[in-house]
Amino acid sequence: MNKPFDDSEPPDTPFDVSLRPPAFSEFTGQDKVRERLELLVAAAKGRGDVLEHVLLSGPPGLGKTTLAYIIAQSMSVNIKSTSGPVIEKAGDLAGLLTTLERGDVLFIDEIHRLQATIEEYLYPAMEDYKLDIIIDQGPNARSVRLNLPKFTLIGATTRSGMISAPLRSRFGMDCRLDYYTAEHLASIVTRAAGLIDVEIDGAGALEIAQRARGTPRIANNLLRWVRDYAQVRADGRINREVADAALAMRDIDADGFDEMDKRVIEALIHKFAGGPVGLSSLSVAVGEESGTLEEVHEPYLIMQGYLKRTPQGRVAMPKAYNKLGLKVPPGKGGGQPELFG
Repeated sequence: MNKPFDDSEPPDTPFDVSLRPPAFSEFTGQDKVRERLELLVAAAKGRGDVLEHVLLSGPPGLGKTTLAYIIAQSMSVNIKSTSGPVIEKAGDLAGLLTTLERGDVLFIDEIHRLQATIEEYLYPAMEDYKLDIIIDQGPNARSVRLNLPKFTLIGATTRSGMISAPLRSRFGMDCRLDYYTAEHLASIVTRAAGLIDVEIDGAGALEIAQRARGTPRIANNLLRWVRDYAQVRADGRINREVADAALAMRDIDADGFDEMDKRVIEALIHKFAGGPVGLSSLSVAVGEESGTLEEVHEPYLIMQGYLKRTPQGRVAMPKAYNKLGLKVPPGKGGGQPELFG
């Protein structure tokens, strides 16, 4: 049975948790977001007030959960963590809110997956710090109003467009996290290597960073794999050559493509003449769930210019043909590609 919350630690593997920066000063990247949040925290602390509600959006693995915990740490308050799908009824929400103390942070991951009825209960809690709960049913039904301490709600979402307008308008700060540059990721990899006691040079860190798809979580996972490879196949030290060999063993190429990424553009070009093709047809062609393609693989391919979405379907861009060593056919989606001579 799912528990409404677990306030012991962020919901990730111990490896990931150990690498989370504990303060804004150690958080690399997202400079504008970090600056805004630091100012927000400083202002609230200066007034002796509770921080206003914050919405963090962006692709998975960019640091939304980490920032929520840094905010709570900076405000010197407790944080309780849950996720949208776990809160199934009003009683679950009431159990969370009534255990908070003044200033505490309630962190709801994947907040866009909250049920509409739960959102309705959340509105007065966010605005007026009151919660109206309906007890019993039928003629015996009655409403009980609970007064709540002033708290901070931090919501995180990978699908900001699915958040209802009434809920979005109740957040005082809306921050979007973007993919990281290779230089920022290299700094993150170097810091993480120091925390897990692995020797790595700048070229090795950059090699891992360039293949991490702009995502710190992926960079840390790749570092863990390269660490294991270096321990068994090398002398335990990571340089560019060791990182390259380790990632090649994982079928991750210099552009950060894994096997499924390659299958997507190969199917799009060879089976569907470059598109346009619907997501469901593409998912069948590569043997992967459409949701996984849309959430995991497509954002990176689109961001890097290999793929684009159109009203008619997915279309391969010239960069995708170049990736496979093919000539771009003339016209929009016309003709079969030819190998370079």
